[in-house]
Amino acid sequence: MTNGLLSCWRVRFAPCCFALLGLALAVALPARAAESTGEFTKPTIDIGLVVKDADRTAAFLTNAIGFKELSSFPVSVELGRKIGLIEGHAIQIRVFALEDAEQATRLKVLAFPNASSKAPDQQTIHSTLGLSYLTLFVKDTDRALERLRAAKVSPIGETPLDLGGGTYITVVRDPDGNFIELIGPKKP
Repeated sequence: MTNGLLSCWRVRFAPCCFALLGLALAVALPARAAESTGEFTKPTIDIGLVVKDADRTAAFLTNAIGFKELSSFPVSVELGRKIGLIEGHAIQIRVFALEDAEQATRLKVLAFPNASSKAPDQQTIHSTLGLSYLTLFVKDTDRALERLRAAKVSPIGETPLDLGGGTYITVVRDPDGNFIELIGPKKP
């Protein structure tokens, strides 16, 4: 199970968010110079995350977790309609990454304040089908815990939990209840 946790990289979506992933991929950011030997133009993916409050989630991602906000871009009502993913909503997509690097996976955060979105059952990661959690690999679990405490975010379960070999897992929830795992060593 430890290898499964260490190799997983997923984030929980609201049910409509899976469709919005297509929008996030279709509305291209400026091209990044990523080389890929396969059939894709870049080896990383961009992930769309629909949230209740984009500002609150942005504060959580940057202050509690340590993401960097890189950019944002609009999607008009007309473009959303043409793509087929948004019914009458203009949105602003905010882009986050762990590092401002060409090969960094991007997390695109978007909110629909006037839509009646429903959150999935997030009691456990197996409560709802779909992507379930985000796993981030940290260099220093103690530093991650300090940042979480400063942002008034508490770990859940019995975490931080020693996975063996000096590796710890800490699990928290974002403002919408999505699971985020932080995996790494404690200070030497």
